[in-house]
Amino acid sequence: MKSSQKISLVLIGLMITTYLIYAGIYIKNTSFVASGERYFVLFDDAMISMRYAKNFAHGFGLVWNPGEAPVEGYTNPLWVIFMAGFHLLPLAASKISLAVQISGAIFLAINLYFVFQIAQKLAQNLVIAALAAILTAFYMPLNTWSLQGMEVSLLVLMLSISVWLVLNNLERDRFSVWPYLILGIGTLVRIDMAVPYLVVLGFLVIFDPKNRKQNLIWGLGLLAVFIGGQTIFRLWYYGEPLPNTYYLKMTGFPLITRLKRGGYVLFKLMEQMNWVLFLLPFAALLFRRDRLILFLFTILGGQVAYSVYVGGDAWEHVGGANRYIALAAPIFFILFVYTVQQIITAIATKIRPQILPNHWVVNLTLIALVLASMVNFNLLSNQKSLRRWILTRPPDFIEANIEYVEIANRLKEITTPEARIAVVTAGAIPYFSERPAIDLLGKNDPFIARQPNHLPSGIGDIRPGHMKWDYDYAIGELKPDVVVQIWGDIETAKKYLSEYYVSAEYDGMVFSLLKDSPEILWEKVTIQP
Repeated sequence: MKSSQKISLVLIGLMITTYLIYAGIYIKNTSFVASGERYFVLFDDAMISMRYAKNFAHGFGLVWNPGEAPVEGYTNPLWVIFMAGFHLLPLAASKISLAVQISGAIFLAINLYFVFQIAQKLAQNLVIAALAAILTAFYMPLNTWSLQGMEVSLLVLMLSISVWLVLNNLERDRFSVWPYLILGIGTLVRIDMAVPYLVVLGFLVIFDPKNRKQNLIWGLGLLAVFIGGQTIFRLWYYGEPLPNTYYLKMTGFPLITRLKRGGYVLFKLMEQMNWVLFLLPFAALLFRRDRLILFLFTILGGQVAYSVYVGGDAWEHVGGANRYIALAAPIFFILFVYTVQQIITAIATKIRPQILPNHWVVNLTLIALVLASMVNFNLLSNQKSLRRWILTRPPDFIEANIEYVEIANRLKEITTPEARIAVVTAGAIPYFSERPAIDLLGKNDPFIARQPNHLPSGIGDIRPGHMKWDYDYAIGELKPDVVVQIWGDIETAKKYLSEYYVSAEYDGMVFSLLKDSPEILWEKVTIQP
């Protein structure tokens, strides 16, 4: 084994070990004690997937509420099946999320190996490869989405593996079906992995003329198999060609408004990351324009364009890359470090022509600038984000998770198992309360998902997936036993709450309870005047 290969393995091993320690502390910081028990809870959207996974593992099918008509309120079928496997283990409900979080850390750790290899292939420089992997390892948004249970951890790994394989193929001028297989399976994890799939296919058809026919046949053929197969399953099982979340987020959301909102959140990301740092990687095209670097820019551009097209995500207010752009964050960091090194080298050779790209002065300057930039990349919405990044403050969303678990535990104490609860946050509360639920925002309700959007006046106030509700239907018609939360048009909800419900307190929490409901343990609650 060459000395450079040994050094590479040592560097990768050190980075992965360091990252796993960091991830372990991060995961511990997401836990909390409620009702005398330590809980590990995922990001609330991930807990919606966990509810489907739990029901599937227990033999109820891929449903949100056992016994009701199936609704595809998730967009990550293979991840739900993956989660279901953990529900077959002898673990308490409070600890199953921990297993999912550990798996996310493992996926991200493996991803660092491929990020290192991609950067090494692009630059033939161990320092660049190591710094790109370090930026990836400690980018807070990527850790937030991955270590709090979203499928991002697996998807970013699948994308990195596919990029690495394509770069190998381009370098050796050969064809391989593996990138299409991996990205095709990725569409089963989340259907919008069809975006990088199509980007890879389009790029190879244009820039790999020798293998154009094979790319077209295999690329289009496998895409038809993966997308067609899951579409057939949806039609058979759910009676719809697309997930319910598609109708919720995309219908009634005009294209121009979507693009404006997508552009707005992209602008805010650029501003938060610092305009110079965000745009710096594009200077790489001044130094190099071969197929390898153009391919990386194409992958990055595809994810950014997709984020703009769908109007962004619902949680950009916490700062950093959303779930769509985060998948390409490793590619961005590779291009960033490579460009910084090229600029430093160009400046250094102007001063001293004998300086080489791997000169110690170039490397030390590169390390200093990249590490300083890493702090800026993780300075998200406010100064608290840096404390979250260095693990001296609980991560984003944990305060809400504590509240949701406390609510769920109180609901179990004051209701029967048949009590229907109406919620806005449809993940942790239904999961831990084990009560049939009504999703007021429609992610798990096809009727609400097809209602008009309640679009706010300001582009910055739009939150995709959180703009549809119908209280005439959800409260006035369905009449849940407990209304736990309200969102948006409070006045319409209040009309039904005042007529059909009473306000009751239990252990410091106030709920709206359906009058005379047999599913409420009335002796435990205190009716408020």
